[in-house]
This record gives sequence, C-alpha cells and structure tokens, in this order.
Amino acid sequence: MSSPRFAPTVVTDEVRAYAASDVVPESWTNDRPGAIPGFQPAGERLGYQGPDQGYALKLARRLKSQLHLSGGVSADDAIRGCLNIALRRASLFGRAPVIHDLTVAFTIWGFFDADPPQDLVTRRSELFIGVGNIHHYAEGRVVADLIAESTLRLTPQQVKDRYPRDWRSLSGA
Repeated sequence: MSSPRFAPTVVTDEVRAYAASDVVPESWTNDRPGAIPGFQPAGERLGYQGPDQGYALKLARRLKSQLHLSGGVSADDAIRGCLNIALRRASLFGRAPVIHDLTVAFTIWGFFDADPPQDLVTRRSELFIGVGNIHHYAEGRVVADLIAESTLRLTPQQVKDRYPRDWRSLSGA
C-alpha cells in the first residue's frame, strides 16, 4: 500500500506486499438452532417479510396530518391498517417501504379524501376500528389481505385515477 509523500519512510525498509493466509476457513452453513431452512414461510397470519419495515412507521407519521378521519376510525387505526397494506406492497417488490406504498394504501381507503363516499366510510369503519390496538393483529392482517396483488402493483397515480370511482375493486370490499 502506498503512503503519502509527506509520511516519513526509511529507504532501506522492505516494501510490504499482499500475503494470503495459511488457513482457509470452511464454507458457512446455516446450522444455527433458530435458522429457517430455505425461504421465509408463507401462510395465514405470517405477514409479508421485507427489509427495513420499521421505516414505514416514520413515513406514516409524516402523512398523519393529511388524513381525513371519519366513522369512528382513529389515526392509529388508519395508520396500522394501511401500514400492513404498505408493507405487503413493498415486500412484493422485494424492497424496503417507500412513501408511495403508504400513499397507495391511504388512497385506496379514502383517507386523503375530505369527503369520501358514505359506503366507503361504513366499510372502512367495519374493518379499521380497533386495528390500531397492538392486540388486534389478526384484524390488521384481514385488512392487508383484502387488497388484490394486482392492485398493489399499480402506480400511485393509477390508484389515484381510479379512486373514488372504483374504490370497491381497489379495496377488495
């Protein structure tokens, strides 16, 4: 490795060169007691795995002031229900959540709309009330699982263009 010109060196010192180690480590194997062999399991109530999912909470807090709540749904209920949808969308693309995942989820359920259709508010109340409570995981999974994969693959603009006209097909309700 070269050194800067201002560093003092002794001219008679031998120049260091790369030398490989005498020991070659064995190849790594997945043999830990808690390790999952193969891919992540999939099934009922197992959720959708993806990297850096906690970041979605920070993104959701940014959007909290833009939410229009009605029908008894609290901000925590709306965020938790839509967070599940956003995380599912992000995992479909194999990436961490981004702001567009949350905007798609909030748009599908009309939380950005100051005057959503009354039947949407009624359906939203049935599904979202209580989801903000940590003990209502199963109810949150129901909300996330209602949305079709084809809907989750739409761009935020496509979802915005179809809402509120097609809110039933977007939400799976």
